[in-house]
Amino acid sequence: MQHQKLLIVDFGSQYTQLIARRVREAHVYCEIHPFNKLPELKGFQAVILSGSPYSVHQKGAPKVNFKAFENMPLLGICYGAQLLTHEYGGVVDRAQTREYGPSRLVIKQEDPLWKGVKDGQVVWMSHADTISQPAHGAEIIAATQDIPIAAFRMGRSWYGLQFHPEVVHSVPGKKIIRNFLKMARFRGDWTPANFIQETVENLRSELGQDNVVMALSGGVDSTVAALLLHRAIGHRLHGIFVDNGLLRLNEYEEVLDSYKYLGLNVRGVKAGGKFLKALRGVDSPEKKRKIIGRVFIEVFQNEAQRIRNVRWLAQGTIYPDVIESVSVKGPSATIKSHHNVGGLPQKMKLQIVEPLRMLFKDEVRQVGRELGLSESFLKRHPFPGPGLGIRVLGEVTPKKLRILREADYIFISALKAEGYYDQVWQAGAVFLPVKSVGVMGDERTYAHVIALRAVTSLDGMTADWAYLPHDFLARVSTEIINKVKGVNRVVYDISTKPPATIEWE
Repeated sequence: MQHQKLLIVDFGSQYTQLIARRVREAHVYCEIHPFNKLPELKGFQAVILSGSPYSVHQKGAPKVNFKAFENMPLLGICYGAQLLTHEYGGVVDRAQTREYGPSRLVIKQEDPLWKGVKDGQVVWMSHADTISQPAHGAEIIAATQDIPIAAFRMGRSWYGLQFHPEVVHSVPGKKIIRNFLKMARFRGDWTPANFIQETVENLRSELGQDNVVMALSGGVDSTVAALLLHRAIGHRLHGIFVDNGLLRLNEYEEVLDSYKYLGLNVRGVKAGGKFLKALRGVDSPEKKRKIIGRVFIEVFQNEAQRIRNVRWLAQGTIYPDVIESVSVKGPSATIKSHHNVGGLPQKMKLQIVEPLRMLFKDEVRQVGRELGLSESFLKRHPFPGPGLGIRVLGEVTPKKLRILREADYIFISALKAEGYYDQVWQAGAVFLPVKSVGVMGDERTYAHVIALRAVTSLDGMTADWAYLPHDFLARVSTEIINKVKGVNRVVYDISTKPPATIEWE
């Protein structure tokens, strides 16, 4: 089945991925491409232009050839609308004050774009330039209390919006985007069920009778990718789950049991001794990450070479990773070595297969649900590839890992038992490289400190600390201090990202 496609032209906006997610939520397939690396337009049915941190008047400001889109419905958002105005004879001026935050939409003209949209609804502004005169032939179809041109139409199917319909703060935003998609005659056939059927068929055709090897982490991405591959080629998918000695309490056994229940062909490898030996005496976070990645590749390669006729390495790459590698802002400097096993394809002469490379995280979960994965698995918190190795600050030792595992288990178990786990995006305990004075049973103690970290987030790019009830935190703190030998103080991290990061290392 040939899907209808929408092109999103990325001018470097922080919201570009949000546009794609709103389009995908309407069951329309879309792709993000940088303005300076646009694909062949054949096959694309409509185009959306993103916002940008640039001004249209800046030297080197991003541009596109609008003539290439002449026969396609087009929606310009913020910078996209300003660029459209600028290129077609309108005037874009520096705003007297930066227009940022909520504004009320004043509909000036009836239009299919406003179907179901109420006059006076809140939309979100975020721009330093403003359109003061419309482009030649453009009709103003909306304003706000602050700006006379909040939306315009050119011809029958080109639109410009000064606000951001893709952000949650724009109340009618989803409706506006869906109205545009309806005008562009999209069927809305991009569904998890269709994706599974087509992906399985393509994998069978691509992989033939070859064997495929894959590093599994116990996370959602790698597990969903493995289930798709298993449906396509069965036990010719060989999963390898490495216990690096840095997993949570009982995690190795629980993950292997879950893979067995799912019918996946997975081999467990206990290699904690190798990792801890390599980490001995190392306290630099960056060095720890590199050592863990290097030893992982060595262990994985050793296990993979035991499997005959392996020609493919499967990876749980998802669409944000793909976008980041070709983004306007340049390729990412970070390699997620435990999901995307850097270096192995070249060493082992393997081809790469990435069943999820066109899906966002929320879509991966939808596909997993369609494949029968349990909600408890789908809602698992993200866990860093280096595991507890970056949650033990400083040198990693068996004693510190024992303390951290026990404290972490108490925290996560309490979140689940009291109904907070699903409200939190990611949570865990951190072993701090300090000791503090305390009193236990009339005796002075000098013991370790555990920090608890829990955040709320949509995608991990930004995060707020989770506002967990004080009495809940007090109970967790008391249980950790009473039950985990070597701990006499528990603190709670109330930092946001940015400026802090979610992990401490």
